[in-house]
Amino acid sequence: MNQHLPSTTAPPPSGHWRPSLLLRASVVLHGAALLVTLLRPHWWPWTLGAVVANHLQLTALGLWPRSSALGANMTRLPAAAAARGEVAITIDDGPDPEVTPRVLAILAEYRVRATFFCIGERAARFSDCVRDCVRHGHAIENHSYRHRHDFSLLGPGRLRREIVQAQQVLAQVSGTAPRFFRAPAGLRNPLLDMVLQRLGLRLTSWTRRGFDTVSSDAASVLARLTRNLRAGDILLLHDGHASRGDGGTPLVLEVLPRLLEAIAQRSLRPVTLPEALR
Repeated sequence: MNQHLPSTTAPPPSGHWRPSLLLRASVVLHGAALLVTLLRPHWWPWTLGAVVANHLQLTALGLWPRSSALGANMTRLPAAAAARGEVAITIDDGPDPEVTPRVLAILAEYRVRATFFCIGERAARFSDCVRDCVRHGHAIENHSYRHRHDFSLLGPGRLRREIVQAQQVLAQVSGTAPRFFRAPAGLRNPLLDMVLQRLGLRLTSWTRRGFDTVSSDAASVLARLTRNLRAGDILLLHDGHASRGDGGTPLVLEVLPRLLEAIAQRSLRPVTLPEALR
C-alpha cells in the first residue's frame, strides 16, 4: 500500500517502552469490558464482541506492514533527508552467495550505497558477503535470525531471542551493531514494538516495494518502485529469495540498474539509512 500515514518516520528508540495510543486504548477497553461483565453479567455478549473486534483490529494492523498504529514505524526518510533529495534502497533476505556479489557490482558501477537487511543465520553462513557489503560502504541491518514464517505469532521472549541472536551475529560479522530492524515480510504483532524499543532498534518498513519475490516481470516490479518516486522514499528489493525472470536471472539484477537510472533522472541521491538519519 502506498497510502500516506499520519506518522511516517519513527522517533529515536529510547530503551523504555511507551505503548502507542491504540495499544493503550486496547488496555482500557479490556479493563472496561471486565468491569462491565462483573457489574452487568447479562451484557457479556456485547463486552465479548467488543474485545474480539479489538483483537481483530490489532491482528489486521499487524498484517499491514506500513501501519504505525502498533508503534513507531519508519516508512519514509526524515524530512531533512527528503529536503536533501535523498532516497534509500533497501535490500532484504540476504546475503546470497550467488546474487549479493552481483548486486554489489551493480551498486559499485553506479557509485551508490544501499542498506542490506540481512537474515542472521545466512549472515553467519555467508559472512564474506556481509564483509564485502561493509567494505563497499553499505549498511547492514537486522532482519531477524531465521526469517520465521510465524514471526508475527511469537511472544515477547521468543521475539527478543530471534532479534538479539541476529543482532549479535551481524555486529560480529560487520563490525557495527545494527540500528534498524525490519520484520520478516513486514508482519508483526503488538508485542514487537516493546521488544524493539527496549533493544534500541528502530522498526523500518518501506514507502513502496516491487514484489520481486513473487513477480517474474521486471517491468512490473520497476513500475511499482518508480511510480510517484520522490525524495524521502524507502524502496524495497531482495537479494535473497529473489524471483527469476524468463531467462533465469534473479529479478533484482534486471531491475536494479534501471531503478538507479530512474533515480538519477529525477536528480535524487541514494543513501543508506544511517546516512539519511545522520
